[in-house]
Amino acid sequence: MQTTVQLRPWLEAVATIATALNRPVSLSEVLDLVSETASRLFGFDFCAVLLVDADRRNLVITGAHGLSPHYIEQVNADHPVMLDPDEEPMAPSSRAFLTGTSVQVFDTLADAAFLPWGGVARQQGYRSMISVPVFSSGAPVGTLNCYTRTPHEFGPHEQELLTLLADQAGIAIETTRLRDREAATIADLRTANTALRRGEEIHEQFTRVALRGGGVAGVAAALSDLLGTSVVVTEEPSGIELAAVRRDDSDMADEGRPTPVVLGNETVARIWVPRGPAPLAAIDVRALEHAATVCALEVLRARTALEVEWRLSGEVVTDLLVGSPAGLVTAAERAARLGLDLTRPHAVIVVAGGERSGAARVLSVARSVAATAQPRALVGAIADDVVLLWPAADSAEAVERAASLHSQLRRIGVGPETAVAVSPLCTALADYPSAYRRGRGAATIARLRGQTGAVASFESLGVHGLLLQLEDVSELRRFAAETLAPVRGYDAARGTHLERTLRAYVTNDLNTAATAAALFVHPNTVNLRIRKAEQLLGVSTGQVRVLAELQVALSADDVADALTGPG
Repeated sequence: MQTTVQLRPWLEAVATIATALNRPVSLSEVLDLVSETASRLFGFDFCAVLLVDADRRNLVITGAHGLSPHYIEQVNADHPVMLDPDEEPMAPSSRAFLTGTSVQVFDTLADAAFLPWGGVARQQGYRSMISVPVFSSGAPVGTLNCYTRTPHEFGPHEQELLTLLADQAGIAIETTRLRDREAATIADLRTANTALRRGEEIHEQFTRVALRGGGVAGVAAALSDLLGTSVVVTEEPSGIELAAVRRDDSDMADEGRPTPVVLGNETVARIWVPRGPAPLAAIDVRALEHAATVCALEVLRARTALEVEWRLSGEVVTDLLVGSPAGLVTAAERAARLGLDLTRPHAVIVVAGGERSGAARVLSVARSVAATAQPRALVGAIADDVVLLWPAADSAEAVERAASLHSQLRRIGVGPETAVAVSPLCTALADYPSAYRRGRGAATIARLRGQTGAVASFESLGVHGLLLQLEDVSELRRFAAETLAPVRGYDAARGTHLERTLRAYVTNDLNTAATAAALFVHPNTVNLRIRKAEQLLGVSTGQVRVLAELQVALSADDVADALTGPG
């Protein structure tokens, strides 16, 4: 084997490496060239350059000549050279890296210290090796390893030249990394410049929207132009669509996480864009945030104007429904200014039974739903009730409108304690006060019967609905008192629960087991109580006429209580 290197080939080899560094080549390509140069100049069978990983815990083969790709992949994945100073024995490459001096193995089969790596050596087919440390900016970054198929002693002259070649590898590593950092800096500057121009464009677009009062629709259109995608803005908490720009190439069914539009501490709207295959770029996130700010201003502008309209709307509704004599005189005229024609039939829709803390949310949703009505609907609040005057051609349309409101309320999480009821149509101003009382009564009855899952109408409440249409509350109470007097007297004197049991028995369709379960008593107790009630009343619950009268009597007080609520 050649043990000396002529000066001319050496200089030519170094020049080749230097020339490669002046071209935009990758680090692995340069290190492959260094490995090939070492093999060619010295006649080694194969060479490799190992570099320390990011955690400085292992050496991995980064450039090589003569080694099979399978071997390189296997070593890097399964047998990387570990840099553990406490490991015994230590791999030659580890010792060279940690000590900063060359380490050689004359014969891998005869060297006992090399036994742990004997299998790898046999697999690749080498008997001798030398590992020379590679430095970059004065710090160790890897090793230059050279291998021969036969035992070989690497003399001082070879070690000296290999060290010089390792220095060339260190220069190559530093140069390549400097070039990579420079390229990254240039890319960052280009990105920053693009972001600056994009930021100016975003600012200009939304400033124009704000200055011309483009509204929420203007914000959606500007954002759609900037992002090149569909944009939908929904009102909170109702979820009603305030503005939308839909593009053919965008599927709004696959919406991403919405961007909230906040006024003070209140989320008043949300901006939706389709979910893409990758997260939004930072500049696009900035566009969304800017859009949310301008959208909040537009919502505030619109809300300021609407608040006056809502106040006037509420006053008209209150005057009509509570029967203010002075208010009724001008109600039709004031309603007309708000776009409502009271000469047309209207239904009174009542939302009742929610907690006071939730009334504001219900009112917000009702206003949002009413704003979409054509022709207009009016909204107001009486105590904890939210009331809508909704124009409708017939009762079926009125129930449909009420069902739409009911659906919106359930969507935002308004609970089953809240009932939505609709009155018969009003065709004259004098109809509205009684329509409200009856609508509120229907809502109350629906809550008592646990039937808040759908809109309550007089048709859906059976006997209760029929009784709600009676104006004389005292007559209802008189009938209930006369019919149930023996049972009520017995309960009052003895502390029993005959009326309660009778009510549950009728409600559960004369089913003894269901009644017992509802009252948490034994079925025999139910039977005894029912027999006693029949004895006191002088009737049999098995007779249809008797059952009908009992049902009316038991319902009368509930209806009377509902009709004499607020207002």
